[in-house]
Parts: sequence; structure tokens; C-alpha cells
Amino acid sequence: MKRLTLLLLGLVLGVSATARAQGLTMQMSNGWSFQFAGNVNAFWVFTKENTNATPGSQTANSSVRTGLLPAFATFEARGKEAGLNLAVHFGFAPQINNGASHDNFGNGTQAGAQIDMRQVYLTVGSDKWGQILAGRELALFGRQAILNDMTLFGVGAVGIGAGQGGGTTLGRIGYGYIYPNFVAQLTYSTKGGQPAQLSIGLFQPSALGLVGGTVTDAVSNAYHFTTIPRVETEFTYNQKSGRNTYLFWAGGTWQTTKNAASGGNSASSIGGTAGVRGNLSDLSVVVSAYIGKGLGTTLQFSGGEVAGTPAATSTELRTSDGGYVQATYKVAPKTTVGFSWGFSRLKNNNTAAPNGDGNNAVRSNLYAYTVGIYHQWTKSLKLVFEGTEEGTTNAGRAKQTDVSGGFMLFF
Repeated sequence: MKRLTLLLLGLVLGVSATARAQGLTMQMSNGWSFQFAGNVNAFWVFTKENTNATPGSQTANSSVRTGLLPAFATFEARGKEAGLNLAVHFGFAPQINNGASHDNFGNGTQAGAQIDMRQVYLTVGSDKWGQILAGRELALFGRQAILNDMTLFGVGAVGIGAGQGGGTTLGRIGYGYIYPNFVAQLTYSTKGGQPAQLSIGLFQPSALGLVGGTVTDAVSNAYHFTTIPRVETEFTYNQKSGRNTYLFWAGGTWQTTKNAASGGNSASSIGGTAGVRGNLSDLSVVVSAYIGKGLGTTLQFSGGEVAGTPAATSTELRTSDGGYVQATYKVAPKTTVGFSWGFSRLKNNNTAAPNGDGNNAVRSNLYAYTVGIYHQWTKSLKLVFEGTEEGTTNAGRAKQTDVSGGFMLFF
């Protein structure tokens, strides 16, 4: 720990003069290495509602903000002891937003200007049997959907009527996949460098209908007793054929929660996801989909998972599904254009009231079209221009157009 503290101190004092694109690496005399890397991005975003279905919401708005990917400052130390590959990783994810308030210092009372501690983990690995990751990192279920989303390097959807929101934009979260989030976990992965890799982990379980300590749905939030971890798994397969490469993935998640400390009812949430990416010379195509029950939508476990009324002791869960298709094409050595479309739905439970909704109608359905231009100005600097139309098929059928342009600098 003393060694790591000294490394961090040295980095803070000297990074501005010594950092290079694609990260700064320092090799230590004891065989350990230390690396600093990350990105900073800033976008101008203009939004205009075509249908003002939300009372009091802004019909048009301009903001200068972080995109879907926050800025990142990552610190990593790696070494080898007793035949084991050891590492620790810290990832700070600050944002530039002020939200709608002029004076916003990220003190927790207002959204914006936040420093999000997204990554804190250690890894223990071997060239023979793979790796164990312990700590806070991106979850397995749905992570390939977001990692292959072109709006990860842009803005994508902002959220209808969101105005000058704090935090990152949505990209395609809730418009094609459910957000995996950065979660405390113990995950084992088979060794890398092979065409196929399997990961399975035990995750910090989540209470239903609860976001940031705020109850978003009283029925779902009755299930907040979590006695066993959530299980998530992911399988990936990479294949290369000449200049073409292919990636296939499939994954699943399962969690059970209770509505009483002892006895009571249990609700088991379950989901599955699959997708494929094909890089065919200058053309890249992605198809991704998910299904679930008791997962909710958009941010996952954030409300609407359980059907029925607050007075009922319901175990009836609502179903969700969604997916997206995407195509990008390199029109010049440094310029790529892309198009994507996706949707996310949450459906009612057909069981009769009071324990169910009494129908299987679509409860919510968000969709979005995005076109983008991504220009690699230098090795580290990217220019991004995007346009998105997001909408809903719900009552009011609100729509919104999002136009954005900005910079991303990776180092």
C-alpha cells in the first residue's frame, strides 16, 4: 500500500508533463508496473420536443455536457507474485455538467458536476486457469450491448423532456438494452486469448423499485430483502476469417428477493441476452436483443417489476424485452458513419387484479433512431456529430429530436 500511495503521489505531481496518448506506463524496479489512462469529452446538445406530453417540461433546450461515456481517469498497478498475475484498478468518472443551476459544486444536493467512483477492483489470475475479479466493475448482463453501441462515443438519446439533466446521457440505455451498471462482484473468467470465454459471477443483489435510495414504485419496493447474491453470466466467442471478424455473445441473470425478513413471498427476476457483431471489411453490423421478467426497464430494478396494488402480496412479475440493430461504415480512413435503431418495452402481467394487471398490454415502449459521424482527427482525438429521434408509443406519443456535436480525447 505504501508503494501504491507513492505512485499515486508521483502521478498527481507529474502527469501533466509526462502523459502520452493511450496512457502513461511506468515500470518499477520490483517488477510491478503502473498505468494512468482515460478520456475527457464535452458535447453541445440541443433538444426539441415535437410533442410536449410532459406538463411543465421544456420544449427546447441547449446544454454543454458529458456524453454517454463520462470522463474517465483510471489508475492501475500490475505485478506477478508466486506465479499469479495480480492487479488493482481504480476508475474515477467525473462529469462536466452543471445541470440547470448556475452554481453547482457536486455537493450531493443537485445533479451534475459529479465524481462517480465507477471502478474499484482487484484481479488474481493465471495463464493456466483464468482470472478472478473482486470489486466494483461493469456487470456482465448486457455489457456487450453497451460496449458495442456506437453512441458510447457520443450522446444518443437524452431522455424526453430531460432538459439540462445532470449525469451522463442515455445513449441507447432504455432504447435497446437495460443498463448493466457498475456493481460490486466476485467474477471468474476463463483464460483470455482464446476464441471462447466464459464469465460467471456473484453480484451485490438489488432491491426492486429503488434508485439512489429513492423508492420509485411502492409495489416493487416491497421486495427489498436480499439474502443471496445475484448471479450473472456471459459467454463470448470471437472468430476471424481473412479481414473479417465476428463476435457472438450470450448471457443471463437471476436474482431472488423477499418481501419479509422471514417467511413472506419471494420474487425471482430472470433475464437473457444475445447478440452478434460482424466486421466485414469497412462495414460493421451489430444485432442485440434481451428478454426478462422482473427486471424492469432502462436502469434495471428501477420500478415496475412487480404487478398488483400496494395492498396486495403479489408475486406476479412484469416482462420486458428489447434490442437494437446498428450499421457503421468507414467512408474514409479516419471517418465512420453509422445508423442504429432500437427499442425497450415493459409489459403488464396478465394475472387478474389485485395481484396482477389483468392484461398483457405494453406498459411502456421507448424507441430511438440515431445517425452519427465519427471522425478520428488524431490518434487520440475524436470528433463526433449525432442526431437522434427518440419517442414512445405510450399515450401522448411524445417525441424529441436531439442534435449534438463534440470532442472526445483519449489518453
